[in-house]
Amino acid sequence: MAKELKELTPRSESYSQWYQDLVIKADLAENSAVRGCMVIKPYGYAIWEKMQRQLDDMFKETGHVNAYFPLFIPKSFLSKEADHVEGFAKECAVVTHYRLKNSPDGSGVVVDPEAKLEEELIVRPTSETIIWNTYKNWIQSYRDLPILCNQWANVVRWEMRTRLFLRTAEFLWQEGHTAHATKEEAEAEAQKMLNVYADFAENFMAMPVVKGVKSANERFAGAVDTYTIEGLMQDGKALQSGTSHFLGQNFAKAFDVTFADKDGSRNYVWATSWGVSTRLMGALIMSHSDDNGLVLPPKLAPYQVVIVPIYRNEEQLAQINAKVNQIVAALKKRGISVKYDNSDNKKPGWKFSEYELKGVPVRLAMGSRDLENNTIEVARRDTLTKETVTCDNIDQYIADLLDDIQQNIYQKALDYRAKHTITVESYDEFKEKIEEGGFILAHWDGTPETEEKIKNETKATIRCIPFDGDKTPGKCMVTGKPSVRRVLFARAY
Repeated sequence: MAKELKELTPRSESYSQWYQDLVIKADLAENSAVRGCMVIKPYGYAIWEKMQRQLDDMFKETGHVNAYFPLFIPKSFLSKEADHVEGFAKECAVVTHYRLKNSPDGSGVVVDPEAKLEEELIVRPTSETIIWNTYKNWIQSYRDLPILCNQWANVVRWEMRTRLFLRTAEFLWQEGHTAHATKEEAEAEAQKMLNVYADFAENFMAMPVVKGVKSANERFAGAVDTYTIEGLMQDGKALQSGTSHFLGQNFAKAFDVTFADKDGSRNYVWATSWGVSTRLMGALIMSHSDDNGLVLPPKLAPYQVVIVPIYRNEEQLAQINAKVNQIVAALKKRGISVKYDNSDNKKPGWKFSEYELKGVPVRLAMGSRDLENNTIEVARRDTLTKETVTCDNIDQYIADLLDDIQQNIYQKALDYRAKHTITVESYDEFKEKIEEGGFILAHWDGTPETEEKIKNETKATIRCIPFDGDKTPGKCMVTGKPSVRRVLFARAY
């Protein structure tokens, strides 16, 4: 076993340290010289690129186009929507000067006090304000609607306690911002994009999610409604994995964005925004990986298959190379991403451990005996099982195997969630079960005061009011007051 694996903290010993070890050992990311910011390494970025490419295709299939808006937002813009500024005020990074100069004592550079900005600029924590200020110039009549824009960008939200991918001061994301003529169109858009996120999470990330609407306390700052997908990680904590917001007319009113309707009357525009971020990388890691390293769903793995030759001399290697090149060509023809690692600076055992750590779904190994028998060894990362199969029609075999691995990873996560989702009736039972982790369905009286009490006493929050599930009325587990239906609680990242 490679040295990297020996140093991976077991999940049972410390889940948090296991996660940190894995992100670093698998070459996904590392801390940077800037406090709270990360360097996403090539292997980690390759996974993010696959996520980005798939999501971008899904956005465009639903009629959206990409645009780009400024990194900097005038401070006055944030003051125009009261809930929005209150929600983000404590997380904003502020630019106050535009120039440096050499220090008079020769010790380096200092901020030039003469270069103070007339108005401070905020490094975007999100882009609603700058975008709606722009949309005002784009929208004159109903003919200009809808606007369906998406932006791939970085944002900054100043964090004091950071964790790679899950919570960093700067992170990558996409943010959709749409404008509509009617409330019904905007609400439909917000829910449509939530369904896109759920589709991506379940069919590409192999991560089952619960779809629902956030409580008022957990709603996005400035939204009328926030829809969410919630995943359950292997330590029993929830992870908010994507949100879509129905913004009503709040930002249109704040920035005076109106349009002339068909009858000539002027109305405020209806809005949505929606986004997912590199937090999805954390979700991917924590949903599937094990004490041996990453477990990646084939649809998002940088390479789905790695092939390692086992040989004693150059002559054997040349023969294996010729055979493997045929296999590589057949796999690529099927659209399967494959890496042939015939480098001579690492032993096969080291390579096996490395690719296991990095979560490559399928590992093939070919030695001289395999060459004679027209066979190859196939190892699955999800089950850690091996078998020897014929090379005939190996491309079809691997294609079917990758589909099976994708489904198996999803099913395993789904079974875990089912096992760790319970229903409780009393607050005492809730307080006992929340210590065990997982999703808890319980009645709540609908008041922010009760929600805050539960959070303060148990550290659990309402993850969402699920669209599906038990909608039977009952009594709040805390106050005994009427409850229209059960909601989903969990401790969360």
